[in-house]
Amino acid sequence: MPDTKGLSKACAASGTGFMFRGKDSRKGNPHNDIIRRTHWRLTVQYSALLLLFLGLFAAAAYSLFQQSARSEQESKLNALLDDELRFIQENYGNMRANRVSDKKDNSFQIGADQAFYYWVDQQGSLVLGNESDSAIRSQALRALEGWVSRGDKTRKVEFETQSRLFFQSHNDMEAEQTPFLVASRKLTAAGRDIGTLYVGVDISSQEEMLRTAALVLGGLTILFAVACVFVSYLMSRRAMIPIAQSLARQREFVADASHELRTPLSVLMSSIESLGMRKQAPSDGNDDRFEQRTLGYMKDEVKGMTRLVGDLLYLARSDSGAEQLQLARFDIRASAERTLNSLAHLFEAKQIVLDLQAPDKLLMYGDEQRLLQLLVILVDNAVKYSPSGTLVRVKLAEEKQRSHRILTIAVVDQGIGISAEEQERIFERFYREDKARSRQFGGHGLGLAIAKRIVVSCGGIIQVASKSGQGSAFIVKIPFSE
Repeated sequence: MPDTKGLSKACAASGTGFMFRGKDSRKGNPHNDIIRRTHWRLTVQYSALLLLFLGLFAAAAYSLFQQSARSEQESKLNALLDDELRFIQENYGNMRANRVSDKKDNSFQIGADQAFYYWVDQQGSLVLGNESDSAIRSQALRALEGWVSRGDKTRKVEFETQSRLFFQSHNDMEAEQTPFLVASRKLTAAGRDIGTLYVGVDISSQEEMLRTAALVLGGLTILFAVACVFVSYLMSRRAMIPIAQSLARQREFVADASHELRTPLSVLMSSIESLGMRKQAPSDGNDDRFEQRTLGYMKDEVKGMTRLVGDLLYLARSDSGAEQLQLARFDIRASAERTLNSLAHLFEAKQIVLDLQAPDKLLMYGDEQRLLQLLVILVDNAVKYSPSGTLVRVKLAEEKQRSHRILTIAVVDQGIGISAEEQERIFERFYREDKARSRQFGGHGLGLAIAKRIVVSCGGIIQVASKSGQGSAFIVKIPFSE
């Protein structure tokens, strides 16, 4: 007849339950697909956002540069127009007398930066004018027809000019479009309106400068756009690290919980089958003892599953924020003493001596049930990993700091200790330094995770000081108000 107790140990040691970690294939893993898709989605979103700001910045920078250049051109053109307007008004009579048959004014020469000027009477006829390129006049007069002068308004126009091709014959000419900025102003003399003055300047060099600036800015924008995509990729990858870790912990949590539940269920199923086989076999007088022993094993397994499910439910409620502290004023010394007395069978089973060090009365305001659960977890953990005949010391004390007090709970044992590498991980869920030995001691790897959760929910901290083979000391500090 199979021994269900031995079967329980064999199942626990061999790990016959669900082990999802055995074949954690990267390829086709839905969690990895989610992470990968989310990573690229974040990369696209970050890139789009950065490129949007980059595009707006580039457009604003070019617009400001263009407006600045245009404003400077208009200021120079208006200053030139004012000078010529003043000159014409002062020399109105002489200029009309000196004009030649082609209506060019020989007494007034245009400046180096000026392309042309035209004085048009009220009937639209040219009175005087001059230009740097003879091909401009007819085009300019056609373009200026119907243009009503309104103060300092300017206009950008393009005319065909002759550009000599030096790499061909010196007589070869090629027409090209040249941009000009034109301003107009009303002319008055002796109190009467005598026409409109139009002045134009060649802005081809400024336009070329703007085109060069646009190319440079465009090149820099492309360069920075590539950098933005790369930075977005790095940012999204860094943002996915905690998510990937969370999914990994979730997978491990489900796998470990499934395994911890599968093992006692396997034992229960084996026990039920054993009872069924026993009923079918001839009675040998030991049926009652076998059934009682088997039912006792089954009861132990059910208790273990009940504790595990309770622990899982507490962690689930804590993660969802549904767990609320039940605050009340109580004497933690008296409550701790009663709780430790209820654990006397644990100490007696291993002949461990318990030493409680605490004031005769220690009143505090907090969640009594959770703090006592924390104490049970730490003491139970100390007893499990301490050799027989050793000492476990529990110390309760309080400190005063400004407007609140701090409760200190210290549980010190003389057990197997914890290596420095493992101390950072012992508060993780289902983590056990030696899983086979932990199952032998009856642990699920959730106790210290729950202890830390309780401490954090109370606004405190928990620390461990230990060396392998030299025992461990768990120290908890929890603040509470008066």
